[in-house]
Amino acid sequence: MTTLLVIAKEPRPGRVKTRLTPPFTPEEAAALAEASLADTLDVVARTPARRRVLVLEGAPGPWLPPGFDVVRQCAGGLDERLAAAFAGCDGPALLIGMDTPQVTPELLTVDFSDCEAYFGPAEDGGFWALGLAQPDPSRLRGVPMSTPRTGAAQRARLTGLRVRQLPPLRDVDTAHDAALVAKAAPGGRFAAELARLAGAGR
Repeated sequence: MTTLLVIAKEPRPGRVKTRLTPPFTPEEAAALAEASLADTLDVVARTPARRRVLVLEGAPGPWLPPGFDVVRQCAGGLDERLAAAFAGCDGPALLIGMDTPQVTPELLTVDFSDCEAYFGPAEDGGFWALGLAQPDPSRLRGVPMSTPRTGAAQRARLTGLRVRQLPPLRDVDTAHDAALVAKAAPGGRFAAELARLAGAGR
């Protein structure tokens, strides 16, 4: 079975979802980040997996469900941190972030029997999921992160592998993204938190 990795930051004001401010305050942005992370971890907890690992910058909180190993993120750029997350795996692994609370167990239930990699493009030009049958950190190191070309650069690193593409998803980066993602997953904590903030006069 596959190891499922979630790379995330502790949802602390001023440290997460800074592109949501404005219109949201740092505290509100952190609350939205916590809801997004909680939804993501809940989906991973409901997905069949060999192992579930939270690769975390910061400290765990009450949002962490049982059944996860927590590994501290290494130092360095995001490419190095993603590479280190895969380096800690033995066997097939699929990595996602904390910015797609609309993800489902069906999307994360992958089968490497007829492929060697999975790639999930994000609508902003990045990627929301990356899976490797044989985790190889060199396929991530040096990929420029947080640019409109990040997804294309990462996809190019998979050249030579049999790749299956997952559906594109929208990351929550801006308030516009937040509204669209909440609409896509209306029953989650993220949508509820966004509605609560709107009801408070946001």
